[in-house]
Amino acid sequence: MNSVKGLLAASVISIQNSCFVYPACQNCFSKLILDSRRFNCLRCGCTGEAKNASYRYRLSLKIADTNDLFDITVFGSCLDPFFGVTAENLRRYIQDFDQLSGETNAEASAGVLVQAVETCFIGKRFIFGL
Repeated sequence: MNSVKGLLAASVISIQNSCFVYPACQNCFSKLILDSRRFNCLRCGCTGEAKNASYRYRLSLKIADTNDLFDITVFGSCLDPFFGVTAENLRRYIQDFDQLSGETNAEASAGVLVQAVETCFIGKRFIFGL
C-alpha cells in the first residue's frame, strides 16, 4: 500500500476465497503463470525458474462497518503477523506437510487452512487502511 487515504473500522463477515498465497512477480507483484519448470509474468515480462518464484499473501474479505458492506483484498507482508510466517514459508510448510503425511489431495490441507483462517478472522474487528 503506497499511501493510506482513510481508515475503516470494520468486522470480517466472510472469507471470499480459499487461496491465500499466490506466486508473485518480484518486480510488479502480479500473479505469475507457473508451469512445471518456469514462471512468466504477463504484466512486466519477467521470467525465471519455477523453483525461484516468490510467494505473497492475498486475503479477500467481505467486511462490514455500521452502515455498509465492502469487498476488500489485503495483500503482502502485513498479513505475516496473523499467519505467523511469511507467505513463502506457509506455502513451504503446507507442501512439506502434504509430502510427509502422504496427503495426495491438496484440497484436504487447504480445507483445514481455510477453517483456521475463518476462525481467526470472521467476527473480528480490524482497522483497514484504504
